[in-house]
Amino acid sequence: MLARLLADLAAGDVLVVVSLDRLARSVSHLLDVIENLQKRGVHFRSLHDPIDTSTPQGIFALLVLGSVVQLERAVLVERTKSGMKAAKARGKIAGNPGLRERRPEAIRALSLARERAYLEDLIASAPAWLPMVRQLRPQHSWENVVLILNRQGQDWTVERLRRAVHRMAREKLVEPELIARSPRRPPEHHLAQVVARIAIADPDLSLRGIAARLDQMSERPPRGGRKWQPSSVRALLDDARRLGFMRS
Repeated sequence: MLARLLADLAAGDVLVVVSLDRLARSVSHLLDVIENLQKRGVHFRSLHDPIDTSTPQGIFALLVLGSVVQLERAVLVERTKSGMKAAKARGKIAGNPGLRERRPEAIRALSLARERAYLEDLIASAPAWLPMVRQLRPQHSWENVVLILNRQGQDWTVERLRRAVHRMAREKLVEPELIARSPRRPPEHHLAQVVARIAIADPDLSLRGIAARLDQMSERPPRGGRKWQPSSVRALLDDARRLGFMRS
């Protein structure tokens, strides 16, 4: 599956396709996917097309393709404006007549088109958020997952993320267990959850760094005192791994 393949790619990998139409449904979708791959350090190669992002020639071909798309969009906008202006001069109302008249078939067609566009956007953006969702769900709540993703510079709400994962699960693009209900956690596990979230969001953070983050969040140390100590953080990290809040 495309979403799973894109999510599994790592820096230094090369995604090879037979032709461009095997990767994307439109040129704009193709450019979005390739741009995302480049940000992650992944190269792209099409066997039947002159595009190989590991070579200067391939980069040039991609730039030309992007310029053509921008030109097509600009021309389309100008034609649309001219057409609307001419139609208005003839006394015609712009827009879809079927939608204005609330015809069921027109409303269904618009709804299907929006759903297709939404799914394409999800597939294109999945490499940025799906690996973390796979790592955390369903052991962690949607709230925890959103908190970690947003600390990495993304912009999610619980409802939007839940809807996105449910949509991809319905299309069989992700594992169904991702949308399973997260287990209830006893109140005493709260600190272990908090430490796990911090460690997952920033794996390079030291014990002292996590302690400082806990102080900033006004979390109280389990053994009293005003300041968190690295030893307390280490103990909570061990608890988090034992309880399944994070991988060992």
